[in-house]
Amino acid sequence: MQAVVKTCSSISEKLDYLLADVNSTTKNDVENSIVALGARAVNALVEKLKTLKGIQRGVVAMSLIRIGESSIVPLRALATQDKEHQWMADYLLSEI
Repeated sequence: MQAVVKTCSSISEKLDYLLADVNSTTKNDVENSIVALGARAVNALVEKLKTLKGIQRGVVAMSLIRIGESSIVPLRALATQDKEHQWMADYLLSEI
């Protein structure tokens, strides 16, 4: 998986690749790979929270929590700018 991820040109493409076939068996590995991207993935992860559902959204949410402090400002912005997703941002902020 890592060789293909390194050929992706953007963080968003890397995330799309990692999340494409996530399931209950692969979710821990996918989450670890996302967390390894660190702070540079935070903005793209916050954007993906708005569109993903199910296990994909869960992996993104846990990744943001594990990335930690770098997630705070983008999540606060989401909470104040997007009332539809405010509950999710507030929950993730409470977990960080």
